[in-house]
Amino acid sequence: MTGHIYRDVILEQHVRLFRGAMGAEFLFMEDNALPRRANIVDECLQSEDITRMDWPAYSPDLNPIENVWDILGRRIAASQPPPTCLPELQRALLDE
Repeated sequence: MTGHIYRDVILEQHVRLFRGAMGAEFLFMEDNALPRRANIVDECLQSEDITRMDWPAYSPDLNPIENVWDILGRRIAASQPPPTCLPELQRALLDE
């Protein structure tokens, strides 16, 4: 998705209308994916007077499931012998 598509489809067709329904206290939250950080997106948000919540580009402490999957993946990879097929992987995951 490009910044132009994001602006035309997401911001103008959905976010702008939702902001109108929510009122002046509306705070827009999004991640920092490249299309969302394009200058045309910033300009659109400013022209519509939409406040964007500051959000770190990547913060694992804000998404604890990432840490859980990392720990689980490391344990499975370290198992001897490591799983070689789907049923073995399922068994190893359930055992953890």
